[in-house]
Amino acid sequence: MSDEDSPGAGSRRWHASPEAGVRALLAAYAVGDPDELLELRELLSGLGKRVFGMLLFIAAVPSFIPIPGLAGAIAGPLTVFIGLQLLAGLRRPWLPRFIARRGPHRRTLLRFERRISPWLERLEHLVRPRLDAVLAHRAAAMFTGLLLVVLGILLALPIPFTNYLFGALLLLFALALLERDGALMLAAWGLGVVAIAVFGVLSGSLAAAAANWIGMLF
Repeated sequence: MSDEDSPGAGSRRWHASPEAGVRALLAAYAVGDPDELLELRELLSGLGKRVFGMLLFIAAVPSFIPIPGLAGAIAGPLTVFIGLQLLAGLRRPWLPRFIARRGPHRRTLLRFERRISPWLERLEHLVRPRLDAVLAHRAAAMFTGLLLVVLGILLALPIPFTNYLFGALLLLFALALLERDGALMLAAWGLGVVAIAVFGVLSGSLAAAAANWIGMLF
C-alpha cells in the first residue's frame, strides 16, 4: 500500500476481523483516545480485497463535514487518486508516505459513525456478498475506477448543494467494495452515470473543468 506498509509497520491497534461488517470495523476504530490520529496505513492493514472500499469510505468522510471547501479540497482529489489506481488495475492501493501517515482523528470518525449508523443498520439487512464477478473482473474494476475519477472531479468543483449527494454516492461504492456486494455495485454504477450526466455533462461543469485542465497543460 505504501513504501512503509510492511507486516511489522504500525502498531496494529485495531482487532476487528477482516470479514467483519462495516459497523463492526468502525466500532473497532472508535475505541481509544478521541484525539488520536488514525494513520491510513494502519486503518487499511489486514483488509485484503476490501482495502479499496475502506480507503474510499475514509475519502468520503469530509463530504459530510459542514466546512466550506473541505469536500472539494480533500474528498475530491483523494477519490480521483483511488479511481486512477482502480483504473490502472492495481490490486492494492499505493499510498505515498505523506498520505499513508495522515488520516482522520478518531473523534471525527466516531462522529461520522454515529451519524450514519442508523442508515448502515438498515442497509445491513440488504447488503451481502453476491455477484462477485462484478467486483473481481478487471474490466469491472476499471469501470468503477473511471466513474470514481469523474465523480471525484465533480466533487472537487464548486457545484452548490452537491457535497452530501456525492458523498452518499461514494459511500455506496465503498459499501459495495467493503461488503463484496456486486448487486450494490451495479446500483452504484447506475446512480453514478446519472449523477455524471446531470451534474457534469448537462450542467457543463465537467466540460469546463476539462477545458481548464487542458489549457493548463498546453
